Amino acid sequence: MRIIISLFLLSFLTACQLIETKANTQYLTVLHTNDNHGRFWHNENGEYGMAARKTLIDQLRDKAEAKGHSVILLSGGDINTGVPESDLQVAEPDFKGMSIIGYDAMAIGNHEFDNPLSVLDKQIAWSNFPILSANIIDKTTNQPAYQSYAIIEKNELKIAVIGLTTVDTAKIANPEYIGHLNFITPAAAAQPLAGKIKDKYKPDVVLAVTHMGHYHDAKHGINAPGDVTLARSLKPNTLDMIIGGHSQEPICVDKDGNPDATFSPGKACWPDQQNGTWIMQAHEWGKYVGKAVFKIEKGNKTLLSYELVPVNLKNAKGNFITTEIAKDQELYEFLLPYQQKGSEKLSGAVGNIDAFLDGRRDIVRFEQSKLADLIINAQAEAVGADFGIISGGGIRASIKAGDINYKDILKVHPFKNRVAYIDWQGPELLEYLAIVGSFPPDAGAYLQYHNIDFEINNSKAVIRSINGKKFDINGTYRMSINSYNAAGGDGYPILTEKKNFQITDSTDAQVLRAYIEKHSPIKVENL
Repeated sequence: MRIIISLFLLSFLTACQLIETKANTQYLTVLHTNDNHGRFWHNENGEYGMAARKTLIDQLRDKAEAKGHSVILLSGGDINTGVPESDLQVAEPDFKGMSIIGYDAMAIGNHEFDNPLSVLDKQIAWSNFPILSANIIDKTTNQPAYQSYAIIEKNELKIAVIGLTTVDTAKIANPEYIGHLNFITPAAAAQPLAGKIKDKYKPDVVLAVTHMGHYHDAKHGINAPGDVTLARSLKPNTLDMIIGGHSQEPICVDKDGNPDATFSPGKACWPDQQNGTWIMQAHEWGKYVGKAVFKIEKGNKTLLSYELVPVNLKNAKGNFITTEIAKDQELYEFLLPYQQKGSEKLSGAVGNIDAFLDGRRDIVRFEQSKLADLIINAQAEAVGADFGIISGGGIRASIKAGDINYKDILKVHPFKNRVAYIDWQGPELLEYLAIVGSFPPDAGAYLQYHNIDFEINNSKAVIRSINGKKFDINGTYRMSINSYNAAGGDGYPILTEKKNFQITDSTDAQVLRAYIEKHSPIKVENL
């Protein structure tokens, strides 16, 4: 009898010790990526790609779990748009690939609205993980339009994940698809929701997956406020961490909290911390997997280590920065048919150009661009316009000198915007240009224009000539524009309701392809 009682007491004490261990010390490894933008396949240099990413994540997960850590894998959103092979298949390989890799949750990004909402519904159905946003509100019901949060249990840990999306989506997403949605201030959604979650579920960790951007010291400029503003706006201890995206940067700070100018792939990185909340982002395209290790003890979360692990990135000499990561064979074979199908649709040159056309965002959002001239020439010719415009943010890639294939064109124009036009009377055109010509550099709205010579003077437009002829205030002028900007995208004035506005069935990519086919070989100096 004494033996039985002793064994009972021993079991009881052991159980108490286990309970105490659970309550006092636990470890959580957080893995994260963001801004996939169609990069399910490795690039032409063998860098990144989902198959190698899976191998790396499996290794990181296995090592963490062998140490007794709980592991969660998160994404900061923007899975859509960027690579034609993915775009032509509305990111099916990307979402299904993420499901195979084992993502636990992701934020809805602004590019999740590049297609009709029926496509987003499909993408949600393809995913075996929750796709979240708490601040996208249906105007009709005044309720969240998508799942706001998820409670994820990992071993002994209960983790609450709240999704948040940049309010800039209201102006940079296609207005045709989001007119029934409100994008409310993220903090206004997150603060009460976090309180309700804590009261109901008593989670060990509360974090946000966001697609809002990280702007050091909250200096967001013309962009909507991002993760730093969110962290500072919330009551202390509302969020333990923010796993972000949108600004497409590796968030690394020095000991003073300033951007770490010394960071490069393979070097040390330390995330930002604001108001007690850690903020992390892993650049873009699956180039890195972020890895944070937390110790959780008596409710306190201590970041023990952090790194951005490169996924087969190469240096300037073409050598892998770290040991090459093998591609996961099962995922590789799953994705291969998607890559082959996309490639078949894109093969073959459609024309030729004699010089490089720079479509990088630090060019097309800051200065007038020869690539924009090519695009506008194509659209103006298609609709018989005297001149044309396009926002710099609508240009998404460069075009190399030499042969051009349809894939090159779809990289520049991934959004399937239709080409449109409007016939302006002189005074109306001056009013319109005074608005769109005033958008500042470093904005997606920055105006690219061609075949019109004008300037903004004291907030008024002064037109000198159109299509090589002196401007006549009493004249009528046709302007080409894409359907996105015409519908109010990037904050442009809405033109779709004006009587002189017309939209065609041709997309910007189709029109650019036809122009290149017709005019090749193209000389850049003549654009």
